[in-house]
Amino acid sequence: MEKILVAADRRKESGKGNARTLRRAGILPAIIYSEGNSTPIQINRKVMTGLLTSGVADHSLVTVELNEDGSKTSEHSVLVKDFQLDPITDELLHVDFIEISLKDLVTVTVPVHIIKKPIGIKMGGILQNILREVEVECLPTQIPNSIDVDASFVDIGGSLHVSDLPVPEGSKMITELSAVILSVTALVAEEVKSEEAAKEPELVKAKGKAAAEEKKDEGK
Repeated sequence: MEKILVAADRRKESGKGNARTLRRAGILPAIIYSEGNSTPIQINRKVMTGLLTSGVADHSLVTVELNEDGSKTSEHSVLVKDFQLDPITDELLHVDFIEISLKDLVTVTVPVHIIKKPIGIKMGGILQNILREVEVECLPTQIPNSIDVDASFVDIGGSLHVSDLPVPEGSKMITELSAVILSVTALVAEEVKSEEAAKEPELVKAKGKAAAEEKKDEGK
């Protein structure tokens, strides 16, 4: 697991007005929550946006190097608890961190990466992605960046389950083992449905023609 360092300064002021001023200067307001306490901080918005966009910081242990008074710094081991985006521009507005102990187990979400696609796709099947991440329990220093899995054995009609995933060393799978990661469905059912839909108008037309002829015969 790579170590992610984020430099931060303690915020002396709070409030929406101060937050807007910081954002205009390219600075991101954030908060570290720790055992009922909260510490307002400010970090480089571009750096944090890059970490969240890449998906790295969202699932990993982050070390915040907090500048206390210009001469003293302290390190805080945190996880990203939540973050806020602008609903229109998707601009990162705020991040909440939660401080953790490196000695206590944590439950985190880990992305699942398919390194080899199912053989069923090559045979004309359709891939259905159900889960893209799973929950594992581990020490903060052992959080895996991802779980890589070879899904090449999945044929048409088959599925890949959580139980098929390799469990990273030091981790315990929390997500239900029977949960489906992906499945490959046959294309035939869709083709039959399309053919039936195409024939239906002809059937209606034929019935209409027969009814018209029957009515015509009755009038004779």
